[in-house]
Amino acid sequence: GVSTLAGGHKSLVPELIEHLRAAGLEDVVVVCGGVIPAQDYQALYDAGVHAIFGPGSNIPDAATQVLKLIPGKNR
Repeated sequence: GVSTLAGGHKSLVPELIEHLRAAGLEDVVVVCGGVIPAQDYQALYDAGVHAIFGPGSNIPDAATQVLKLIPGKNR
């Protein structure tokens, strides 16, 4: 997971995903949290982010969503 409070999500997250892919780690689930403007969500999803949790996200719901994203946990 990546947490961002200072706007770094626009550059740091896509760069992280590029490095994961270059290392052959395409199956790593990437989630983001923090103060991320809604208008930036689609660009992050397009870059490969699987889920985004902003301030006020319900923790149990977020945990359930993350568990569903983890390969092998959907059984």
